[in-house]
Amino acid sequence: MHLQKRSKKISAIAPHKSLSIQFSLDGFSFCIRNSESKEVLNYTEYSFEKTVASPELLLEKIMFIFGNDPELQQDFTNVFAIHQNSLATIVPSECFDRNNLKPYLNFSVKTLSTDFLTYDNLEAIEAHNVYIPYVNINNFIFQNFGEFEYQHHASILINKLLPYSKSVEKEMFVYVGVSQMDILVVHNKQLVLYNSFLFETKEDFIYYILFVAEQLHLDPELFNLTLLGNIEETSDLYQITYNFVRNINFIESSTVFFNNNDELSNHSTYLLLS
Repeated sequence: MHLQKRSKKISAIAPHKSLSIQFSLDGFSFCIRNSESKEVLNYTEYSFEKTVASPELLLEKIMFIFGNDPELQQDFTNVFAIHQNSLATIVPSECFDRNNLKPYLNFSVKTLSTDFLTYDNLEAIEAHNVYIPYVNINNFIFQNFGEFEYQHHASILINKLLPYSKSVEKEMFVYVGVSQMDILVVHNKQLVLYNSFLFETKEDFIYYILFVAEQLHLDPELFNLTLLGNIEETSDLYQITYNFVRNINFIESSTVFFNNNDELSNHSTYLLLS
């Protein structure tokens, strides 16, 4: 099985540990913390050679990882999982009916009668994130660890980035995955826009950024763009973005685990480490 592994571990003994995991059709990563001090003890990331075609194939990858990575073969006081996919939509609380979730997704996602739908409560914006989790992977985690919590990655992005925003002007945040990008526009700590796009090329990537900027009347010479996720200053995605947007920076993580000479960076692991 073709997997690329990147990892950092510190030598520390902790009697109680917590596990956070994040997965998508592009990869799997996990973080282990000291349950009491919240100190990060281990971060490991597995990248797939190519995007897998289904949640069933993703489960095969995850089962292989759990069976071969000794760090995952221990007891944890609690487990938290992040589902990263584009099978989600934001619904204002005033329009939300938790007993009838399917119509919300029908506008943007092809759903099946067998799909399990759930939601995260987004109190900060008085809304709910309705989404389809990968139930087969939830079942696998439950079989291994018992009760655990999970959320959609968009919910975590919104809850973390709203208070992070420091400007009273409109600013854009872009979370970069391998083939998916999430764009958030925040104005005075209020969410103006959230959307998720699938991209294949660097031209796709900058197109969506400039399209959102144009729709919201953001001047590429003036607005602030903050990047996080799978993007570095040396990458083609960054270089093409800098050709069109002047004010670019990487998010500053409150959890500083990686050094400048590490293979991974704090902004690339922000979603899981935060």
